[in-house]
Amino acid sequence: MNKVVANADAAIIDVEDGASIMVGGFGLCGIPENLIQALVRKKVKNLTTISNNAGVDGFGLGYLLANRQIKKHIGTYVGENKLLEEMVLKGELELELSPQGTFSERIRAGGAGVPAFFTPTGYGTVIAEGKEVREFDGRPCILERALRADFAFIKAWKGDRWGNLVYRKTARNFNPMMATAARVTIAEVEELVEVGQLPPDLIHTPSVYVKRIFQGTDYEKRIEKRTVRQA
Repeated sequence: MNKVVANADAAIIDVEDGASIMVGGFGLCGIPENLIQALVRKKVKNLTTISNNAGVDGFGLGYLLANRQIKKHIGTYVGENKLLEEMVLKGELELELSPQGTFSERIRAGGAGVPAFFTPTGYGTVIAEGKEVREFDGRPCILERALRADFAFIKAWKGDRWGNLVYRKTARNFNPMMATAARVTIAEVEELVEVGQLPPDLIHTPSVYVKRIFQGTDYEKRIEKRTVRQA
């Protein structure tokens, strides 16, 4: 089955106001730049974004924050977004923080059909407020619910017309898990190839999880913080 669409704008044709969207990436590494820009152009609003972080001011999900298109963000780290901090403090944005390991497992559980799980992470902190607590082998654990979304926006290195995906190095990050945990998974790739060109043993995300795929363009691949040695 050929799942190729022309571009990012065609890929998000059914994304509407109020949608929940998982967005791959860690910092600015492995983020779906084309799909984020398509959301900016479409001007959909009241979105719930599920991503490790919210980009940075002026790039990545930071574009959507600046346009006030996000109403809620679920993630693990927000230290690079002054605008996000301001919006949260003013009550303009709902923020749900989750420990990074818990965040990963919530997505994995969502993709595996597991509704919830117990973890010791966060017990005794504000993370545990309002959550069920049970003891396992003498260790208190809190109940965490799985995460799923209407859409998953995935960035891969290579993909074929059926939607099989290969990621490159650390740009893999949260992308494979998120690809399994959404009603509609959309992948943008740097290189679109014909079926059979990807060695089966090297495929990270099988095509069964991917609904649409397209070849992205004009990647900036910004470095979040560049550090060089003093002369």
